[in-house]
Amino acid sequence: MLVKALASGVTPLSSQPVSGYEMLPAAVLGQLVAMVLFVCVTGRWRHMRRIGIGGRRIPMAGRETLAAGFFTSLIIGATTMNYTFAGVSILFMLLLMRGGVLILSPLIDVSDGRPVMKHSWSALLLSLIAVSVALGDVNSYHLTLAAVLSVLVYLVGYLGRFDIMSRVAKNGVVATDRRFFVEEHVAAPVWLAVLLGAGALAGQPQLAAGFTTFLATPAALGAAGIGVAYEVLFVFASLIYLDRREYTWGVPAWAFASLMSGLVASYALAWLAGLVAPGSSQLIALAFGVGAAAALAWPSAALWWRTRGTGAACRVLFVCGGNTCRSPMAEVIAWAQAAEAGIVHVFRFSSAGVATPLPAHSMALGARLALADLGLRRVPGRGNPRRHRARPVNPELCLVSSVIYCMTGAHRDRVIALVPEAEGRTLRLDPYGDIPDPEGQSPEAYRQCAQHIQRSVQVRLRELAESYAPRRTTSGRG
Repeated sequence: MLVKALASGVTPLSSQPVSGYEMLPAAVLGQLVAMVLFVCVTGRWRHMRRIGIGGRRIPMAGRETLAAGFFTSLIIGATTMNYTFAGVSILFMLLLMRGGVLILSPLIDVSDGRPVMKHSWSALLLSLIAVSVALGDVNSYHLTLAAVLSVLVYLVGYLGRFDIMSRVAKNGVVATDRRFFVEEHVAAPVWLAVLLGAGALAGQPQLAAGFTTFLATPAALGAAGIGVAYEVLFVFASLIYLDRREYTWGVPAWAFASLMSGLVASYALAWLAGLVAPGSSQLIALAFGVGAAAALAWPSAALWWRTRGTGAACRVLFVCGGNTCRSPMAEVIAWAQAAEAGIVHVFRFSSAGVATPLPAHSMALGARLALADLGLRRVPGRGNPRRHRARPVNPELCLVSSVIYCMTGAHRDRVIALVPEAEGRTLRLDPYGDIPDPEGQSPEAYRQCAQHIQRSVQVRLRELAESYAPRRTTSGRG
């Protein structure tokens, strides 16, 4: 709103339109000041790496984060420029920019081998429909070559930034993500100031004026405010992107919030300054944006619905490697123990594997024989173990599970990498150590494994029953 107001000459600070090149130097100076205050006050500078200079350890960004900061500086500069072009609305340019990043996000996820959940694909599709609908207003706007090039620079910036972020951060390692966040944060406005200064020295007259005469005008305060506002945006958007979930999740979440803020800014300017309000196509597009947000929220909403109140079942997921031995044995044993305790109605047990072979295999013979030795050839809820077919663990399965028990610490790490939000409820079945894989070993090894699982399930089921079974009983009496 600040950028569009200054570019349109409708602020008390300046009655004349201010070009994007003129306001950029003051904007980057405002962001630099805000960035230094944020990094120092929050103590984030402590997460930066150090280099030795003159016997002192000085905070410094690494090569990767310097490169990421360069691409981010392109994003910052192009974003500001995109709102200054005459004849196009804030919302229209937002839809062009966000739509481009929406298209890039799954491509980067797929190229990096990062799994994309179904609801993220749905949100992406709805977001792209929103952009397509908004483009229906293109006839009412004058989209210049400079505006198109500015959008392309913006998209190149995101392509480079996401590529580097995928390689050196966004992996769930808190220290790595914090270092990337602060180093890129420090580098980006410095890069932009250097690029703008180089343009001014090269003879770009409006940039030169932005560094000199414009700074002495009241409008420079408004331009500096743009930089401060962008600093706030930079912090929150970066934290969204660094979440371990796929970009196809993070980008629609960020894009929807951005589009809503653009709608507010557009109508505020139409009401306060008489600028043209967004067209009907853009408003229809926002409805699809709301749908995209709903798609992203669906897994959490579904989990809440399934576990609401006091009468909900506890969904327990057992995870091993191939889902042919340890985790299906744990599932059978859990069903049997819950039935014996008279609380089977409180639970829903299932199993999956982090490295399930294709086609889906049945339960290993050694595992079935070990269960038979325990007297578990057929159990309530689970049925006949012979009918078991291995299946891979997936994000949806993890999201609807109340608790996830893994056979080893490595399995737990794989689950958390797949679904970061499940970390707090993903545990080892045996809290004291891994349950070894008996595959390819003697029948005695399978029996020992089954007994190990039986003891561990008994302990875990007792813990869960204390939390879920009493509430279920109380609810029934009420």
